[in-house]
Amino acid sequence: MNIDLVSSLKDWFADYVSRFYTNDSEYNRPIKLKEEHTKRVCCNIIMIGNELGLSREDLITAEIIALFHDLGRFRQYELYHTFVDALSENHAKLGLRQIGIHKVFSGLSKNTKRLISKAIAYHNAAFLPEGEDEKTLLFMKLIRDADKLDIWKVFLDYHMEKRHSDAIVLGLPDNSSFSEKVIESIQLRESAKMKDLKTLNDFKLLQISWVFDINFIPSFRAIERNNFIDMIEETLPKVKEITGAVKIARDHVESNLITL
Repeated sequence: MNIDLVSSLKDWFADYVSRFYTNDSEYNRPIKLKEEHTKRVCCNIIMIGNELGLSREDLITAEIIALFHDLGRFRQYELYHTFVDALSENHAKLGLRQIGIHKVFSGLSKNTKRLISKAIAYHNAAFLPEGEDEKTLLFMKLIRDADKLDIWKVFLDYHMEKRHSDAIVLGLPDNSSFSEKVIESIQLRESAKMKDLKTLNDFKLLQISWVFDINFIPSFRAIERNNFIDMIEETLPKVKEITGAVKIARDHVESNLITL
C-alpha cells in the first residue's frame, strides 16, 4: 500500500459523504459532525501509531480503518434519523455493507481487507473477540482508542456551548439522577453498558468509564493533556457516589502514566 491509495480512498469517502447533504441546514448538522469526527479520528490514530513507532505500512492501514470506521453513520442517519444503534441498527455492520456494495476495498489484498473489516466491525463492540491474532487486535485497539479520544472532545465541545443535540447525547433526559449500575461498573473498573443508561449523567459517567478500555500510553497521555476526566466531572452533580467513581477512573489513568 502507498500514500496514493490513501488519497484515492479519501476522495471516495468525501464524494460518498457529499451525497448525504441536503438543503436543510438542520439536517446537515449531524452529517457534518460525523464527517469532521472522522477526520479527527484519522489524526488521532496516526498520532498514537507514530508514538508507538508503527511502520509506514501499518500507519497507512490504521488511517484507512479510521477513515471508514463510521461510514455507516451516514446511511444510518438517512434511514433512521438517529445515531442510536439500539433504535436503528449497528452502524459498524451497516458501514461494512456499504463498503461491500461499493467495492471500496477492491484494490487491497485479501488479508488486508480482512484485518481492516474486523477492526471496523469491533470498533464499537462492548468487548474484543477472543482468539484473534495479535496484529488484528493491535488495529482493533488503535481505532477504539482514537475514536474515544474524539468522542470526548465532541461531547465536551457541545456541552460547553450548551448545545445538547440528540445526535450527541442520544436523546437522554438531562436531570440530576444517575444509575447505580453505571457507578457499579466504574467501581469494578469496567466500561459501563449502554443498556444501563437512563439519563445524561449516566452517559457522562459511561464516557468516564471508557478509561478502563484504553489500550496505549499515548492515549492516556492525551486524556491527561486534554483534561477530559476533570472536565466531564465538572458537568456532573457533586455527590459522593459520583466523586468516588470519578476518582477511581482518574487513579486508573494516573497509574498507567506512572509506568512511563
